[in-house]
Amino acid sequence: MAAAAAALEAVAPTGALWGLVQDFVMGQQEGPADQVAADVKSGSYTVLQVVEALGSSLENPEPRTRARGIQLLSQVLLQCHSLLLEKEVVHLILFYENRLKDHHLVIPSVLQGLRALSLCVALPPGLAVSVLKAIFQEVHVQSLPQVDRHTVYSIITNFMRTREEELKGLGADFTFGFIQVMDGEKDPRNLLVAFRIVHDLISRDYSLGPFAEELFEVTSCYFPIDFTPPPNDPHGIQREDLILSLRAVLASTPRFAEFLLPLLIEKVDSEILSAKLDSLQTLNACCAVYGQKELKDFLPSLWASIRREVFQTASERVEAEGLAALNSLTACLSRSVLRADAEDLLDSFLSNILQDCRHHLCEPDMKLVWPSAKLLQAAAGASARACDHITSNVLPLLLEQFHKHSQSNQRRTILEMILGFLKLQQKWSYEDKDERPLSGFKDQLCSLVFMALTDPSTQLQLVGIRTLTVLGAQPDLLSSGDLELAVGHLYRLSFLEEDSQSCRVAALEASGTLATLYPVAFSSHLVPRLAGELCIEESDLARGDGPTKCSRHRRCLQALSAISTHASIVKETLPLLLQHLRQMNKGNTVAGTSEVIAVCQSLQQVAEKCQQDPESCWYFHQTAIPCLLALAVQASMPEKEHPVLKKVLLQDEVLAAMVSVIGTATTHLSPDLAAQSVAHIVPLFLDGNITFLPENSFPGRFQPFQDGSSGQRRLVALLMAFVCSLPRNVEIPQLNQLMRELLELSCCHNCPFSSTAAAKCFAGLLNKHPAGQQLDEFLQLAVDKVEAGLSSGPYRSQAFTLLLWVTKALVLRYHPLSSCLTDRLVGLLSDPELGPAAADGFSLLMSDCTEVLTRAGHAEVRIMFRQRFFTDNVPALVRGFHAAPRDVKPNYLKGLSHVLNRLPKPVLLPELPTLLSLLLEALSCPDSVVQLSTLSCLQPLLLEAPQVMSLHVDTLVTKFLNLSSSPSMAVRIAALQCMHAVTHLPTPVLLPYKLQVIRALAKPLDDKKRLVRKEAVSARGEWFLLGSPGS
Repeated sequence: MAAAAAALEAVAPTGALWGLVQDFVMGQQEGPADQVAADVKSGSYTVLQVVEALGSSLENPEPRTRARGIQLLSQVLLQCHSLLLEKEVVHLILFYENRLKDHHLVIPSVLQGLRALSLCVALPPGLAVSVLKAIFQEVHVQSLPQVDRHTVYSIITNFMRTREEELKGLGADFTFGFIQVMDGEKDPRNLLVAFRIVHDLISRDYSLGPFAEELFEVTSCYFPIDFTPPPNDPHGIQREDLILSLRAVLASTPRFAEFLLPLLIEKVDSEILSAKLDSLQTLNACCAVYGQKELKDFLPSLWASIRREVFQTASERVEAEGLAALNSLTACLSRSVLRADAEDLLDSFLSNILQDCRHHLCEPDMKLVWPSAKLLQAAAGASARACDHITSNVLPLLLEQFHKHSQSNQRRTILEMILGFLKLQQKWSYEDKDERPLSGFKDQLCSLVFMALTDPSTQLQLVGIRTLTVLGAQPDLLSSGDLELAVGHLYRLSFLEEDSQSCRVAALEASGTLATLYPVAFSSHLVPRLAGELCIEESDLARGDGPTKCSRHRRCLQALSAISTHASIVKETLPLLLQHLRQMNKGNTVAGTSEVIAVCQSLQQVAEKCQQDPESCWYFHQTAIPCLLALAVQASMPEKEHPVLKKVLLQDEVLAAMVSVIGTATTHLSPDLAAQSVAHIVPLFLDGNITFLPENSFPGRFQPFQDGSSGQRRLVALLMAFVCSLPRNVEIPQLNQLMRELLELSCCHNCPFSSTAAAKCFAGLLNKHPAGQQLDEFLQLAVDKVEAGLSSGPYRSQAFTLLLWVTKALVLRYHPLSSCLTDRLVGLLSDPELGPAAADGFSLLMSDCTEVLTRAGHAEVRIMFRQRFFTDNVPALVRGFHAAPRDVKPNYLKGLSHVLNRLPKPVLLPELPTLLSLLLEALSCPDSVVQLSTLSCLQPLLLEAPQVMSLHVDTLVTKFLNLSSSPSMAVRIAALQCMHAVTHLPTPVLLPYKLQVIRALAKPLDDKKRLVRKEAVSARGEWFLLGSPGS
């Protein structure tokens, strides 16, 4: 009984397997194959049992039945090949090889089985070769469907990856077999795989034997690739994929050179633009693997083809690729190792180039002068040898031509060519100073540059400045005398009049570049002259003449900041600027606000240049910050005599300029140095500790937070600039006291500037403070202060400002309390007094600040905070708008407009259908700020979401035309820009409005403002062209 039961258990699964086989083979069902594979994986059956169950199907005289049987086995093997034993693999391969001789209907399933077996780890040695031989011998691959041809390529790829040495044992027979497989392939999916196989054949050193030309022919027949992917192609194969894959094959071996180079020359000379580009790019790639031997016989033809394309082409892309190919050719010839008796092809090649191009350089007015210069520069840029050869031949000619031609435009062309060759010299380094090709031309070049710098032509001067900068970059080329002359010219050009502003800007930039390389020359020759200019200005102010030379004074300051690019120069220019600032606010000297701001702007530019060097950064900080604070503290002290003179430093604009200097000087400090500085500056403001300030004999105490004067309280802005720019990990002394004092001052109602500065400073410190109990205490204090102030009293406006800045600080760092504060802000939109300010507050919340809460100032700014703010708050704004009384609806529209205007457009587009009606209503709001913000939001949407916007074209056109006559110039311009953008909507939608719009846009053509007229002309022109052919 027990034996019978065991026999039944063995038969049961076999019977189930037989049923699945029959369902697949005879019932034409696909599901059983996956079921059988799953059962084999789980151990229910073995592969041998599957073969046995398929026995009758595999021997069936009907080809379709045999094909279904083998298909089932192959599908099981594809999923279970890792379970096969070595002896099973041997038997299966023998079986499948034999079946390659079967009916053509069976072959696709046989190939799938062989693909599965090619993935087997247990494949015994020798069988890979056996399989490939059988395929090469028995299968006519190109007569198979695409998917089956792809299977053959996959089998070859798998064996090349895992059985490389065995396949190499076949020698050239493997290469020949693959050539037969690939010959005639047309499908781009298969070609990508075939090209990779050919590339691997070559790069992995398989034997090509006598079949190199045949392998080239079977791949080069596709060159150049002419393939346009069908629309909605699911395979995603692009023309560029095929081009790059084929190029990798063609450029993979020098053995193809004798066949490929004539083909490339033929295609370059053709009339087809894409063929020219592909050929030149392929030549460029070939030069990386070719040597002189491969190129020698083809150099004249290659040069002739490249020269013709650069001389005659109408395509900038072909010209660029031609120049790149010439550069690669020259580089290839330069790096080839020569035998002692071998001909140097580089010299003869460069001589041919010079012979064909040199004479065109003598004709600066003719069209071939620049193509010739570009060809020579492309060749010269390939190697030091090529650069020396060409430069030594071309520079004397160009120097001679410069003196021969007297017209400024001709000289400019020649000097620009010289500049191109000089730039190439910077690529190569020379051990010996005397080896440098430019050494022999130094005097002539300097003379020529100085002539250009004194020429009346602004364009020639600009090229001269650029050339001087490049000459200066050549090590040890300029002598001390040359440098002194150069500095003199740059000094003169830095003070040119307004009509030569481009030259002045270029001279300042060149001064900064050269000052980095030659600090001693600029310290010796330029800094004293600029110091003299400042003394003249100071004496003018002392005499009470006023800023008679305001523009010259500013240019002097710009020059001082421009040359502060080296640590040693900063140590001279910074004291000069600070001393000048002191003199402007000393005694009876009367300095205007604009003059003081100009000095502060120069100081900020110096601070920016110091940021890259930690030593200079610290020097600037410890020198400039105490000085600025001392001047500001002195100005804040009450004085009986000349009380107005010192108050310039306390004006809003001047303090804002000083804030920028202090912030810029602090952001790049290391934490250790920042900690040293904060230990002095915070006690200055909290305790009046002035010991670290220079010239600290003040007539009174400095107590900005206690009973200080209005002037002293205003200086909290300088404290804000410092503490809000510190790295986050710097501990601030007396922080608890500082935060409470700032909170108190933020609600001081008699000095809005001070209260706003205190609120910003409080918010900046909140943003950086680590989460914890102390932060929660500060937030509770702030909320209590805000609520007390907003309820009633004289400082509602200050309490609102505090709420706004604290909300922004928390929104940026995703603090949980930010949502409560934002809801409070939304609620204030209905407030009769604060509603408009609350609406404008949304602009502040969404925009980037410059003084505090910046990434540069180490604030915690989370990515995508705008998107999160939009998601959390726009629904509340929309609900509030619908529920609000009519008189406060504009506040909600303004807030919404500010949020949407600063939101990344990809985030806004999906929400556009629901929000567009509100945006259109915002255009009817009488507030010009709302109108401008909404127009700025709508303009890009017209370009990016034309289908949605076209549904409202009637409203859009009407409102834009109405706003084009707004009293606000900015609104008129924005409305006309939107009318221009409307033309991007579908033409059939717009045509009914064409005549109406053209008539309406005639009015702004006569606007009194030029910028409005300009936009009207642009918009009206687009509407005129609407619907015309080619528009």
